[in-house]
Amino acid sequence: MKTARSFPAIVVSKKCEASLRSGHPWVYDNEIISAPHELENGCIADVLSPKGTYLGSGLVSLKSKIRVRILSDNANESFSDKFFQRRIRYAIDFRKTVMGDDLSACRLVHGESDGLPGLTVDKYNDILVTQVLSFGMDKKKDVIFGALVSELAKDGVAVRGIMERNDVAIRALEGLSQYKGWYKADFLPEVPPSAVTEICENGVFYKVDVENGQKTGFFLDQKYNRLAAGKIAKGKRVLDCFTHTGSFALNAAKCGASHVTAVDVSQFAVDTARENAVRNSLEDKMDFICADVFDLLPRLAAEHADYDMVILDPPAFTKSRKTINSAEKGYKEINYRAMKLLPRGGYLATCSCSHFMDNRLFVKMLMSAARDAGVQLKMIEARQQGPDHPILLNIPETDYLKFYLFQIV
Repeated sequence: MKTARSFPAIVVSKKCEASLRSGHPWVYDNEIISAPHELENGCIADVLSPKGTYLGSGLVSLKSKIRVRILSDNANESFSDKFFQRRIRYAIDFRKTVMGDDLSACRLVHGESDGLPGLTVDKYNDILVTQVLSFGMDKKKDVIFGALVSELAKDGVAVRGIMERNDVAIRALEGLSQYKGWYKADFLPEVPPSAVTEICENGVFYKVDVENGQKTGFFLDQKYNRLAAGKIAKGKRVLDCFTHTGSFALNAAKCGASHVTAVDVSQFAVDTARENAVRNSLEDKMDFICADVFDLLPRLAAEHADYDMVILDPPAFTKSRKTINSAEKGYKEINYRAMKLLPRGGYLATCSCSHFMDNRLFVKMLMSAARDAGVQLKMIEARQQGPDHPILLNIPETDYLKFYLFQIV
């Protein structure tokens, strides 16, 4: 079955039709009523309602449960190279508007939020780090990478290298291989740059390893949350848990904390955080501990350790609905322990980066932890991910980061 535009046509269920009309861009395999037998993996297909009404066009992934990812609901769109170049331009212009002049380190493309499903692009000065998580987008990457280089050149940025961080297990669900390395193309310098670069965020300098660092090298989504926590930290003794490369700890020290203790279970992370402290001339007001936060917090409370502020920035405790209960217990444990450690009048910064631990569950957990700790939480701020990681209200999956600042009363 084909439409008048010659794209293959996929007919979906009424349930899927309702979802697409609400703005959610995914078609699941069990929502398809009919599709051509000769459908090519990664092609663009039209999606039709049971009555044959056009609903949108998207990229097909034959091995994925998400069978089609909608690109556009414009029936006149041809999906030429210019289409993808426009999407890249829109994404860059959006960041220029919401982030101001400082685009040296930011997310340029945030998947579905920018109309480029399955694609992540982070910018570290003149290096781009990409991650492609869908088969169809993988087939379009040459066009998209070329568009990134050409569009950034219009803004005076000469891209020196594109690091592909496709070393994630989820690619296997799309039938894609896992790897990482520099992307080769005639529109890029023949000799790639060093994979280790330096960025400056909120006036703090960091060494970033785009090849071996977690995710794409750095967690850019907490930029403004770090600044918010730093302002509260002025003059206080701060304990930063799950410090990773020391970003919250360094912001606290930079903003005038009297002393900051940075903790992580990874010795490599602790060593990196210490190096970053030295780079910023903040080592005299910081110390570093390699320990499991779940073990450390009760021990510090038993020792009556003196802290005025605790920062909790844990990794995602769950990446699936199946493990949400155990994740909730983990979040409650660390928040409860932090509340018990802090004095009345102390401050707590706490967050979750798991989409499945949604805001309702997170707040419920915090209230339960406070009740068990015998304290109340006076809210200062409720925040989310930075605007370079935009949220589309009709796509819940784009809304994942919860960040709260409280006073313990």
